[in-house]
Amino acid sequence: MAPHKRFFSLWILRYMNHLTMRNYSEKTIDTYRRVLEDFSVYCAGLQGSDDPVVDTDGYEITDFLAQASAKRGISATTMNRYLSTLSSFFTFLVGQHIIETNPVLGVDRPKIKDRELLYLKHADVISLLNRIEDPRDLLLVRTIYATGVRVSELCGILIEHIDFSEETIRIRGKGGKIRTVFIDPETLDSIRSYTGGRTEGPVFTGHHGAPLSPRTVQHIFQKYAPSGITPHKIRHSYASELYKRSRNLRVVQENLGHSSIKTTEVYLHTDIEERRQVYQEHFPLSGR
Repeated sequence: MAPHKRFFSLWILRYMNHLTMRNYSEKTIDTYRRVLEDFSVYCAGLQGSDDPVVDTDGYEITDFLAQASAKRGISATTMNRYLSTLSSFFTFLVGQHIIETNPVLGVDRPKIKDRELLYLKHADVISLLNRIEDPRDLLLVRTIYATGVRVSELCGILIEHIDFSEETIRIRGKGGKIRTVFIDPETLDSIRSYTGGRTEGPVFTGHHGAPLSPRTVQHIFQKYAPSGITPHKIRHSYASELYKRSRNLRVVQENLGHSSIKTTEVYLHTDIEERRQVYQEHFPLSGR
């Protein structure tokens, strides 16, 4: 491969085209581009070139993260997102035979303190639902809990994507991926009543019949939910409750629309009573 074909400027552009072809959102593509351009500037300083080549190693990546943390005060969570972006980019380059190995594989990921996400148990979610008087707001929160969908997915649900007889909804998720989620009969009856016999269009509408905006959903949660409880935390509650009762991680992964099971594992919790029982039954010092 000729050196002039290994420039960051060329491969960032090609990688952006690759993400576009895979139906990544404009927001995600822009986030990836900014991280890669920042790293390109860092490499330019090391190489003494305005347009550096993509050759790098784990030490340089670690130093880049350290400098970003020192200058901008970015969190460990943000640094991990940077690493994920760089890893995806270099994996793409490996696939294009531009480099032999992904240098991010040699980088230790920053530890995230208090990684366990705040979420509500089933009884707490029901208590929240019982406090919501507005029919639309109640149905909106219940639908997130009943299906585990993301806010953007909730706003995009169309009536024609709901199969009332099969009790399923066809969801367009991240990257345009289509998946089927399940929904309980009571929530479906509420949707049928709320939509008033309409057979097409968004279930949840805003101004002039347009889909409700994610920002509006956030405001609804700020109005009713306890401090710190967001739509994402209710999705978390869905995942935790489904796994606690089924012990089927693969089904939870597919229902959430995660491409990696590692992502799903972050949402899961072992019930404290189950842990107590296992400890008392199996640990030798417990005396049971």
